[in-house]
Amino acid sequence: MENEKLVTATDFCSCHEIEVSFIQSLTEFGLIEPKVIEEELFLTPDELAKLERMVALHYEMNINLEGIDAITHLLGKIERMQNEIIQLRNKLRFYE
Repeated sequence: MENEKLVTATDFCSCHEIEVSFIQSLTEFGLIEPKVIEEELFLTPDELAKLERMVALHYEMNINLEGIDAITHLLGKIERMQNEIIQLRNKLRFYE
């Protein structure tokens, strides 16, 4: 079942010793999209990976939400460009 892979926001916060309000701020800023089930926030595995990166940026490097947004945007752009390079290299191999 899909719900078995979900982690509650409160469990994540207690493990990382952070406030739930940080997750709510990230949600309001549009940086993560937790699922709401019976008025409780749940995180998918994909959201967990993003959230852990954002927790490190915020709490270890003191980067604010605007900075996290910019970094996330640039990392996404780099990832898309890397995928495009791989596709183009594969096309070039076809013509060799």
